[in-house]
Amino acid sequence: MLPRERETGEMQHRSWPLFELAVVTPHLELRYLDDELALAIVPLIADIHDPSFMPFSAPFTDLPEPELYHEALRFFWTNRASTRRDHWRLQFAVLVENTPIGLCDLFAEQYPTLRQFETGSWLARDRQGLGLGTEMRRAVLHLGFVGLGAEFATTGAWHDNAPSLGVTRKLGYRETGRRRAVRRDAPDELIGFRMDRAHHDAIRRTDIGLRGVAEAREFLGL
Repeated sequence: MLPRERETGEMQHRSWPLFELAVVTPHLELRYLDDELALAIVPLIADIHDPSFMPFSAPFTDLPEPELYHEALRFFWTNRASTRRDHWRLQFAVLVENTPIGLCDLFAEQYPTLRQFETGSWLARDRQGLGLGTEMRRAVLHLGFVGLGAEFATTGAWHDNAPSLGVTRKLGYRETGRRRAVRRDAPDELIGFRMDRAHHDAIRRTDIGLRGVAEAREFLGL
């Protein structure tokens, strides 16, 4: 890297400390989504799931190409630009051997007061069923509870989303209820779950590392 390029990169990270935020496990890395990673992630979106099934509350994968890619980038940029102490959505590229394979995020409202976050994620279809969904959920929970000092984590899935429900139940979340919600313009059933700090402490792993947490905490008002 040339000196000027290095200086520019250092300035970017000082100006937006979240660019340094990452979670590392023995099997994958979650790296805060910058523009380079976003452009690498976007082509994967067209093949997350079978078109006959919709795992997401917002059916963004129904969009045709290239509108799908345009909207994905707008979503990434909007979330980054709207990051405030009382409202944020931290998005991470999921990497295996430095290759992007999916996306994982955690989001919260009034976090300094409530200390509660929600998670969401997806993997490219050829990376599903290999245990990586559980591994990245453990990684993002570690960031939330250990790195950011959360008291609760929440998540949700449609009643027939077996892979997501399997990860959630395997990690010991408690079901909090079921509600009707709109899915592809029709009513369906969404299941909610919550995990508290005491449970995470009981299942916490010692082989997960964090980078850039101190700067992120200051930036987010923690």
